[in-house]
Amino acid sequence: MNRDISTYKIPVSVLVIIHTPDLQVLLLERADHPGYWQSVTGSQNVGETLRETAIREINEETGLSPTAYPLSSLSDWETENQYEIFEEWRWRYAPGITHNTEHVFSLCLPEPKPVTIAPEEHLAYRWLPWQQAAEKVFSWTNAEAIRDLVSYYEKTKTAHSPCPII
Repeated sequence: MNRDISTYKIPVSVLVIIHTPDLQVLLLERADHPGYWQSVTGSQNVGETLRETAIREINEETGLSPTAYPLSSLSDWETENQYEIFEEWRWRYAPGITHNTEHVFSLCLPEPKPVTIAPEEHLAYRWLPWQQAAEKVFSWTNAEAIRDLVSYYEKTKTAHSPCPII
């Protein structure tokens, strides 16, 4: 029995690093892999812009509403990562799809906020200092993005930055 092509995930996703100005980073523990921690991630839906995907995924996975903060609090890093999809998750994609293109975003919150996790996706959440968060995540792209937080904000700093890194 063949699956309808529209039921497959698109191999384009977002990675959203949610953090505070003092670089506390929000991590979520995967429900399908206890002990695997990550930032917000998710696949793009047909017809969505990447920004719309990031906003939807933040809301679905944390209950946070990025639109409640200044528009520039959600930053598109204009960075793409390509990686091989883990074998165990390839069934979600059309036959023959082995790689995903991930687009990096960040959301700066004024302080750590409690979140409402999606229990079908996550077991727990933690706010950690960026160094610990980078060590805890299982994905190399996630770890790299967390390590790049300081340099990203130094490059993009303006007088009206919504996220003055301390």
